[in-house]
Amino acid sequence: MAQGVLGFNYQSTEKKSGLTSLAGLPLYLEFAHVSGLIQAIRTHLTARDGTQGWTDAQVVMALIFLNLAGGESVSDLKVLEEDDGFARVLQKTVFHGLSRPQRRELERRWRKEKHRSVPSPSAVFRYLSLFHNLAQGTLRISGKALIPAPNQNLQALGLVNQAFLAFVQSRERQDIATLDVDATLVETHKSTALFGYKGFKSYQPLNIWWAEQELVAFSEFRDGNVPAGYQMLRVFQAALDALPEGVETVRLRSDTAGYQHEVLQYCAQGSHPRFKLIEFAIGCDVSKEFKAAVAEVREKDWHDLKPRENDTRAPNSRPLRQWAEVAFVPAGMGFSKKTTPYRYIATRELLQDQPLPGMEGQQKLPFQTMGWAGQQYKVFGIVTNFMRPQDEIDKEIDRVRRKPEGRQPECWSGHQVIHWIYERSGKSESAHAAMKEDLAGGRLPSGDFGENAAWWGIMILAFNLNAAMKRLVLGGSWITRRLKAIRFHLIHIAGFISHGGNTLWINVSRGIDEIVRARERMRDLSRSPAA
Repeated sequence: MAQGVLGFNYQSTEKKSGLTSLAGLPLYLEFAHVSGLIQAIRTHLTARDGTQGWTDAQVVMALIFLNLAGGESVSDLKVLEEDDGFARVLQKTVFHGLSRPQRRELERRWRKEKHRSVPSPSAVFRYLSLFHNLAQGTLRISGKALIPAPNQNLQALGLVNQAFLAFVQSRERQDIATLDVDATLVETHKSTALFGYKGFKSYQPLNIWWAEQELVAFSEFRDGNVPAGYQMLRVFQAALDALPEGVETVRLRSDTAGYQHEVLQYCAQGSHPRFKLIEFAIGCDVSKEFKAAVAEVREKDWHDLKPRENDTRAPNSRPLRQWAEVAFVPAGMGFSKKTTPYRYIATRELLQDQPLPGMEGQQKLPFQTMGWAGQQYKVFGIVTNFMRPQDEIDKEIDRVRRKPEGRQPECWSGHQVIHWIYERSGKSESAHAAMKEDLAGGRLPSGDFGENAAWWGIMILAFNLNAAMKRLVLGGSWITRRLKAIRFHLIHIAGFISHGGNTLWINVSRGIDEIVRARERMRDLSRSPAA
């Protein structure tokens, strides 16, 4: 009997044929070995040390594969297990990189013959529970900002990510680390979750993005009611400590959440023992005092914001933005002899929909506005320690009758500062979208804070593994592709597994040239010395 309208039927088979719909996923398994990610998990994570059953590396890598393949819940591990071809690859490579005693120890972890290739959902839930700090979790209450102290296992995930950063830096060195600090809301319906500032239950991880390497340098999982700026300096310091050798200059970009005296002072005074002075551009609060200072700017001192060099849009399609230097010293932000005064820049953009006469200031808008010559403008503020061009610096130094000590910030025009801080928004927002939509960060598995924090941390490892895979291994047009496109073109290639002598063959239906080139590149990475 026909099952549907068209002339084909489906039937189930119990035959183990070695077929796989994930013929490209073993490339990520190989890169995890080449990059030292698996070894880093074995070194730093000891949640399953000395016990029976699955190792830390096996569980964490299974969840990384789940993220890369498109799964979004722990139960989706069943799909990986049922992919007979990929399961055979995992079984073949389980002992790679282990010494003979380590292989024997791994074999002794199972009292009975092991048939599975990836952990069961129940085993993974038990594993994630090892990351939950029960005593700290009970302190979380609505209306109070609290970040539960991570236990040893959760801290170890950060060390694994730090080791991976070091590998990427050793193969593609970057002297500058531009760190973008930004939080993202992860909506959830968990009964234990707390309400965020947008009025729904959520968690709000704070991420620090390394722009030059396009990797997440550090991420702290938080409740939705914890403001993005809460303890930001501590998180920023943790990210600085995670940066690998070879980084010589650090710069910071943030929205107004980073507009805190202790953050600005820490950067401007060169308080970090390794990096010293840190240049920054941070959104500042458009307060009444700031507006009053902006109102004092003469009309001739407003400058049209030049388009970026790579902006191909027609001139009339760009909104007209203008900027001006603002003489502003906020109350409570004094300056020491070790630093130059902060530099404030205002931008204004004419509103496309002007308010009706007499309605100015009565509209509820997500930004501040000011009026000039009967027209209303959006107004934003930036604070930075980048110096103005040299002729203005000399005047400033003469005025304060001192010469700052140590290395001085670079001299950037207002155009440079504004375009540089604008770059933060696009990259961090697309990264957050990938975490929550392309990967499994948008669907948290538990009501326990620590389990969700571990789920998020493992997702970050998958995110960084894919980002480094695109840049170091695949290259070319792959670098700009989102993960969903990589799944379509590479990960979800159909294939079947065969054995020839001592060799396991992954026979693919397409893309063999691309796959071979990627494996050759990984072989070179494994042999090449550190940069």
